[in-house]
Amino acid sequence: MFALRDATIEDAAALVPLLDTLGYGANAATIAERLGQLLANDSTGRVLVADAGDCLLGVAVLHCTPALHRATPVGRITAIAVLPSAQTHGVGRRLVDAAEDYFRGLGLARIEVTSGPTYAGAHSFYRRLGYADQGVRFAKDLHE
Repeated sequence: MFALRDATIEDAAALVPLLDTLGYGANAATIAERLGQLLANDSTGRVLVADAGDCLLGVAVLHCTPALHRATPVGRITAIAVLPSAQTHGVGRRLVDAAEDYFRGLGLARIEVTSGPTYAGAHSFYRRLGYADQGVRFAKDLHE
């Protein structure tokens, strides 16, 4: 059993292994700082966690992005992770359902999920939930 709730700064240490599964290794102090900035500066963003009481099983990072070319802002799941031991137990599905409910409640008409090319299992998961492959994302590191 687990409950979904909004993340707090106190969750920073428990978020470390979840973000590690995505290849975003960071220590608890760094995550606490980033989470604090996100919660303080983004009135339409949200970080949801799946809390099993003794540990966090999953996390979803949500953002609402205004778009000139769309009638409503776009909801984005910019990160979603579930501990390997909790995968296939409904954690990811509940996080995505909660994200959709949140964005729907804001009146958004579209939701997008960001996922790297090496996460084929995640891509299959999103397709099973009704998400379609659309476009290609390009990125450039500005710290070169």
